[in-house]
Amino acid sequence: MALMVDTSVWSLAFRRDNPSNVPQVKQLARALQGQTQAVTTGIILQEVLQGVLGPKQAHAIIETLSALPMVVPDRQDYIDAAEVGKTCRRAGVQIKTVDALIAQLCIRHQLDLLTTDQDFTFAARHVPLKLA
Repeated sequence: MALMVDTSVWSLAFRRDNPSNVPQVKQLARALQGQTQAVTTGIILQEVLQGVLGPKQAHAIIETLSALPMVVPDRQDYIDAAEVGKTCRRAGVQIKTVDALIAQLCIRHQLDLLTTDQDFTFAARHVPLKLA
């Protein structure tokens, strides 16, 4: 099983007061130790970096995420992500455009999504997204 690690988990992991008792942060630590393969995508890298103030922390994030395989969306992923968004919306679930793309990448590449974001929990009830 491979994991796409969402911004919400990276943000917790990189906090100065790292809440290591959060189950998703523990699971990320195990993945980074090689127990599971963790992957990322460009938009998650961007979101994590946008939350950083200093260059030292930005460098640490870039170094950590650069060591992971990068899942790159293609044209069909964007088309299918729009369908993910529409399917969720019809079911009464509002999902952000970026989150629909992340969900689609997980679906296409058969990745479990490691997240603390409840929007994905709601979306997973209506699309074939697997949560870790």
